[in-house]
Amino acid sequence: MTSSAATPNPRTPEFGPIEPQFLKRHSPRAMSGAPVPRADLMRVMEAARWAPSSGNGQPWRFVMCERGGTGFDIVLANLQGFNQVWAKNAAAFVVVCTETTRVDSDGKIQPRRTAAFDAGAAWMSMALQGKSMGLVMHGMEGFNHETLPALLKVPENIAVLAVVAIGLPGVVEDLPADKQAGEVPNQRRLTSESVVFNSF
Repeated sequence: MTSSAATPNPRTPEFGPIEPQFLKRHSPRAMSGAPVPRADLMRVMEAARWAPSSGNGQPWRFVMCERGGTGFDIVLANLQGFNQVWAKNAAAFVVVCTETTRVDSDGKIQPRRTAAFDAGAAWMSMALQGKSMGLVMHGMEGFNHETLPALLKVPENIAVLAVVAIGLPGVVEDLPADKQAGEVPNQRRLTSESVVFNSF
């Protein structure tokens, strides 16, 4: 059994219909360790290119670290312990970053107030594109936020937000027993519990 095995999708929208891609997308962990061609990795990044951003500022920046390269080893070593257990089988890591400042029309440096918001839109684009290609796409905040930026020589005006593991589906049973159940799409809080009208 692999993480791509056919399983019933228990997700049902409260207000629908919506596009199936949103219900099918989830974040499995089982990966095979096999390489993903660079052309396919770049197709995922191409999807990120077209994400919306404030003023078309496109503040996102990505560090692509393919298996076999020094960047891959650096990222893996800086993941939190549990993430190392399964992410070692990724084909690549994408370190998701964003510019934190911009230069305005007067030449003054200003903060990019929606930088993380915009980079999140780019990540969603990546996630949906990767899922459509049969790839495992798993975003993480569990890494050393102090050491990783320095090791990857990230400039001061760029913030490291997350690490995304990308790979081909692997064997679910290779995961720790307590994580195997998480390989199927999980549930979400109801939309009606997240939305208020006019004010809180």
